[in-house]
Amino acid sequence: MSQPASLPAALSGTAFATLLLIAFMMGANHVAARLAFDNGVDVATAVVFRSGVTALVVAVLVRVQGVRVKFTARHRKVLPAIGLLVAVQSLCLYSSVARLPVALALLAFNTYPLWTAFWARVVYAHRPEPRVLRAMPVMLLGLALALDVLGAASGVGASLHWAQIGVGVAFALAAAATFGLALVLTQHEAADVDGRLRTAITMGMVAVLASLAVGAQGGFHFPQAAIGWAGLAGLTALYGTAFTIMFTVLPRLGVVGNSAIMNVEPIFALVLAWAVLGQTIAPMQIAGGLLVVATVMWLGLRRR
Repeated sequence: MSQPASLPAALSGTAFATLLLIAFMMGANHVAARLAFDNGVDVATAVVFRSGVTALVVAVLVRVQGVRVKFTARHRKVLPAIGLLVAVQSLCLYSSVARLPVALALLAFNTYPLWTAFWARVVYAHRPEPRVLRAMPVMLLGLALALDVLGAASGVGASLHWAQIGVGVAFALAAAATFGLALVLTQHEAADVDGRLRTAITMGMVAVLASLAVGAQGGFHFPQAAIGWAGLAGLTALYGTAFTIMFTVLPRLGVVGNSAIMNVEPIFALVLAWAVLGQTIAPMQIAGGLLVVATVMWLGLRRR
C-alpha cells in the first residue's frame, strides 16, 4: 500500500470506477479473511498466503515490464525496516479483523493519516499541516462514535463493551501506527524506488516474516470447512488482483498510486460484512464511520 495521493484536476469515469473497484476488492479481502478466520485459519497463515502470492504477481510485473533493479546503500538499510513494519501491520490488522466487526477494524485502522503526521514530526521534525490538525478531532470523534466508546449502542455499558472489543481495537491502532511509520520512511527514504519493485520486495519480506510466525506456532492452520477454503482463496485472490490493477491499470489512467477515493473501503466492508457475515452495527456507529471516511477523504483530496 502507498500513501493516499491527491486527485488530478480531472478524473475520468474509468479511473474513478477503477479506484472504486480496488476499494471494493480491498474491503472484500477483509470479509473473506474473516470467513477464513471463523473456519480454522489463523492470522499468520492468511498473511503468508496473501503476501506471498502478491509478491509473486508483482515480481512478474517487474520482470515483464523491465523495471530496473538498482538500490543505493540507503535503500538497503531502509527497505528491510519498511518490510518489517508492513509485516507487523499486516498481522495486527488481520488480528483485529478476526476479533471485531470488519468495518470497525478498518475504521480504526483508517486513523493512519494521523499516525503519519505524528511520525513525520517525531522522526523528521516536520510540523503537521494545519489541515491535519483540524481533521484530528473530527476523525477521533467519528472513531469514538463508530466504536461506541461508552457502550451506549451495545447496551452493555462501557466496561463490558471494552472487554469485548479492546484487544481488537488495540490491534487495529497498532496496525495504523506501524503503517503510518512505514509510509513516512517510504516517502523520505525510498520514494525513488519504483513502486512495483518496492511492493514486490515488501510483500516478499512480509511473507517470509509471517512464515517465521507460522513456524513458531507449530505450522500452518488450514481451513476446517469448505467455506474457510473459499475465504482463504478469496482473500489471496482479491488482495493480489487489487495490487495488480493498481500497478498496471492506474498508471495508464493518469492516477499514480492510491487515491483518497479508495478510502471508502470500510463502507464496502460494512455492506459486505452485513450481506456475507451477518455483521451489523448501530446507526450511531455507522454515522461515526461515515465521519471517519469523509475526514480521511478530505485529507487525501488536499492539494499537495
